[in-house]
Amino acid sequence: MRTLRYLSTIGAALSLMACTAGAQTPAASDFKSVVANYVVEGLRSNLALQGESLEVEKAAQALAEARANFFPQLSLEARYTRADGGRVIDVPLGTALNPVYSTLNELLVAQGQPERFPQISDTTIPFLRREEQDTRLMLRQPLYAPAIPAAVRAQRALLDASSFNRMAIARALRRDITVAYVDWLKARSSVEIVAASEALLRENLRVNESLFSNGKITEDLVLRAKAELLDVEQQKREAANLATQAQSYFNFLLNRQLQTAIEVTSPPNPSAASEAALEQLWSMALDRRPEIAQLEQLRRASEEQVRIARKQKWPTLSLGIDAGTQGEDHRFGPGYNFGAASLIFTWRIFDGGGDTARIHQARAVEKQLVLQQEEIAQQIRLEVQQAYDRLITARDSLATAEARADAARAAFRIASRKRDEGVISQVEFIDARSALTSAELNHNLTRFNVLARRAELEYATSTGDLPLDPGV
Repeated sequence: MRTLRYLSTIGAALSLMACTAGAQTPAASDFKSVVANYVVEGLRSNLALQGESLEVEKAAQALAEARANFFPQLSLEARYTRADGGRVIDVPLGTALNPVYSTLNELLVAQGQPERFPQISDTTIPFLRREEQDTRLMLRQPLYAPAIPAAVRAQRALLDASSFNRMAIARALRRDITVAYVDWLKARSSVEIVAASEALLRENLRVNESLFSNGKITEDLVLRAKAELLDVEQQKREAANLATQAQSYFNFLLNRQLQTAIEVTSPPNPSAASEAALEQLWSMALDRRPEIAQLEQLRRASEEQVRIARKQKWPTLSLGIDAGTQGEDHRFGPGYNFGAASLIFTWRIFDGGGDTARIHQARAVEKQLVLQQEEIAQQIRLEVQQAYDRLITARDSLATAEARADAARAAFRIASRKRDEGVISQVEFIDARSALTSAELNHNLTRFNVLARRAELEYATSTGDLPLDPGV
C-alpha cells in the first residue's frame, strides 16, 4: 500500500514538472495577445512615457510660437506723465517788441490819436507738459524678416526629433514589459518546479521515517532526507521571493499597484521562429531605429540654426500703424486723436561679432551631431550583434537543456523504482532527485531566456509589432 502511494506521489510530481517545463496549459491565454495588451496599457500609463509626451507637446507649442511671428502683433499702450521742472524755452518777445511799441504809441499820441500797441511780457515755454497722457493701439506686421522662416523650420525639426525620441522610449518600454513578463513567468514556473520537488522529498521523508520506525533503516537516512527537504523549502522561498519581485517590477512598468495580479499565459515554442542573417539585421536596424531619425532631425535643426544666425545680419522691413489719443486729458475728437503709418527698415550694421559667434556655434553643434550619428550607428550595430549572439546561444542551449531534462526524468523514474525495491541507497536516490530538479530549473531558465533574448533582438532591430495609442 505504501509502495503504491509513494509511486503515485512520484508520478504526480513528475507530471507537474513536465507540464511546467515544456507542456502548454490549454486554459492559459495567448502569450502574444496578452503581452500586446499589457504593452498598450504601459504606453498609456507609464510615467516616463507620459513625461516624454509632455516634451513633444512643449516642442509643438514652440513651433506654434515660431509660426506666430508671421502674423501681425497688436498691442495697447497707455502712458500718463506728470512732470515738474525740466527744460524751458525763454522767448524775449517783450524785450524785443516793447521799445518799438512805445515809439509807435508816442507817434500816435503826437498826432492826437490814442495808443494802440500794448506792452507785452517775455514768454517762457516749458519743454514738458505738467500732465500728459498718450494712449495708442500699435500694429506691427513683418514684411521681410528672413530669420522667421528658418526659425519655423528649426522648430519643426525639433518637434520631429522629440516625436522620434518618444517612439524610442515607447519601443524600449515594449521590450522592458515583454522581458519583465517573461521573467515573471520564468520565476512562477521555477516555484512550481521546486514545489513539485518538495512534494517528492516530503513523501520520501515520510517513507524513511516509517522504515526507521520499523527498524529497516538507520536514522542517518532520515536525517539526510530531512536536510534535503529543508534545502528545497529554502529554494522554494527564494524562488517565491524572485517571483514576487518580478511581479512588482512588471506592475511598476505599467504604473499599477505592485501586487496587482498578472494574467498567466502559455509561452510559445521558443525554437519555432528563425532569424535573418546578421548583415540583414544590421541594415534593418539602421533603417528603422528611431534614434537614427531623431539625430537626423536634430542635425536639420542645427542647419537651420546656422541659417538663422546668418540671416540675423540681413535687413528687415515691417509695417507699423499707430492710432490713439494724446493730450492733457483722456478725450477723443479733434485736437486729441492721432494716427500714423510707418514703414520700418532695420539693418544692424555692427554687433561686436555676436552674429559671427552664433554662426560658428551652430556649425559646431551641427558637426557634433554628425559625429553622434556615426557613433550611434556603431552602437546600434554592436547592440544588434550582441542581441543576436545571445539569442543564438540561448536557442542552441535549449535543445541541450531539453535533452538533459528528459534524461534526468527518465533516470529519476528508474531510481524511484530501485529505491522502492531497496536496490539503491538513499544517497543515490536523493542525487537523482537533485539532478532532476537542477535539470528542470535549467530547462525552465533556458526556454524563457530564448523569449527574452528574442524581445531584445526585436528592440535592437526595431522590428515586431508595437501597438500604439493615438498619442504615440
